[in-house]
Amino acid sequence: MNVEPSSPISEPPPAAPPTSAISLAGRLMNVFAAPGEVFSEVKTATPSVANWLVPAVLFMVLSWLSAGLIYSQPAIRQQISELSTKAIDRQVEKGKISSTQAESARAAAENLGGVGYEIGAAVGPVFAAFISPFLGGLIFWLVGSFALKGNFPYMKGVETVGLSNMILALGVIVKTLLILITGNLFASLSLTLVLKEFDPQNPVHSLLAMMDVMIWWQLIVRSIGLARLSGASLGKAAAWIFGIWIALMGVMIGLGAAVRAAFGG
Repeated sequence: MNVEPSSPISEPPPAAPPTSAISLAGRLMNVFAAPGEVFSEVKTATPSVANWLVPAVLFMVLSWLSAGLIYSQPAIRQQISELSTKAIDRQVEKGKISSTQAESARAAAENLGGVGYEIGAAVGPVFAAFISPFLGGLIFWLVGSFALKGNFPYMKGVETVGLSNMILALGVIVKTLLILITGNLFASLSLTLVLKEFDPQNPVHSLLAMMDVMIWWQLIVRSIGLARLSGASLGKAAAWIFGIWIALMGVMIGLGAAVRAAFGG
């Protein structure tokens, strides 16, 4: 009797990653109220470009609208003019330029009327919106994979950092309202509120500006995201996130001080 060979048992195809149970709008809003739930789902769900792209577009558009409102205020434009005049006066006091050169510089600053600030307000948000998710995602992946011994793809870090930028978008609204209310270009939800006048060239004032509620909120949310992606404790993740941020801010303040010293600012 011929026995037909049994056909090999085919293995079932690998299960696809689960789709997100929370809508995009829900993820964007829950970053404020329940970030841990959002990032736990991001870790296991299928990749989603919208997780970083939508917050980036929101931040960019809100920043442009904010700049339009702020620079349309006569008080703000006057403040920008005064900042330029004070910078030129310091150059004269230190003997870096002559009185004649100072007059020419003041005339040029008057004619430009804060164009440099406006260009920065137009270009800066584009870089902040679209570079920060990828640069921050790289930091997440490096720290999470090597320091915290986690196992997650680079793009999961990009999505997590991108979603945390919703805090930045809210920060734009808060800062805009503070500037419009106070008439101070440097107003923020930070310790600078205790200052009578903020001096952007004063390192102590720069340190006070770093004590911004919105920035620290975002750092906490990013710490939660890194902890969920890597499986590490929140304390370890926060130590890395805050440590890297403090180091970067220290470098920026130091570079600023070095530039001012070099050019007599």
